[in-house]
Amino acid sequence: MARLDGKTALVTGASRGVGALVAKALAAEGASLVLHARTPERCEAVRDAIRASGGKAAILAAELERPDQVEALGQALLAKGGVDILYNNAGVMAQWSETGAHQREEWLRNLQINLLAPVRLCELLVPAMRTRRWGRVVNVTTGMENQLELVPYSTAKAALDKYTRELAQAVIGDGVVVNLLDPGWLRTDLGGPEAPNAPESVLPGALVPVLYPDDGPFGTVVRAQEHRR
Repeated sequence: MARLDGKTALVTGASRGVGALVAKALAAEGASLVLHARTPERCEAVRDAIRASGGKAAILAAELERPDQVEALGQALLAKGGVDILYNNAGVMAQWSETGAHQREEWLRNLQINLLAPVRLCELLVPAMRTRRWGRVVNVTTGMENQLELVPYSTAKAALDKYTRELAQAVIGDGVVVNLLDPGWLRTDLGGPEAPNAPESVLPGALVPVLYPDDGPFGTVVRAQEHRR
């Protein structure tokens, strides 16, 4: 029996990179996947790969830059009973600014996608986990620091870290375990071609916070590169 048999997992940004790898790994552990991307077509290859391996996967599309679509995504999942695992992986990188000065629109875009969207999904989906007395939330963070040129991204992630720690403490004793995942600097569309680590190096570390027992830990940062085989 796989470790996540009978569990349903939402992975945001599941069409490629870390999200696709995590989705396939969760499916291999027995979870039924809900794959998120901006359009359904982006996730079809991942869905087909999971199904070809004997797993279960469906697709729900939403543009996380639009609060109404984030709300619709959460409500659609609640209408089906919610999820057991929420993996907030989707994110965008800030535009590079040599001066460290970014347009207001860039700040708002980063704050909405990298902070407010995952927070709202937590607000919508965690209460049902608490009612069922089982759930796992993983919010993807960053180890980036001292990069004023990209500061809207790192600031949004820092705020997500704070929110995650607060949420983690609130659910202790409810069977819900909330943590952060730092994937490391990877050669993905987000990390760029100069990154030192292959995308595949995110595993098996990316599954560690999902597989924690009900007594935690809570609100910690799991660094995927420390779990490389």
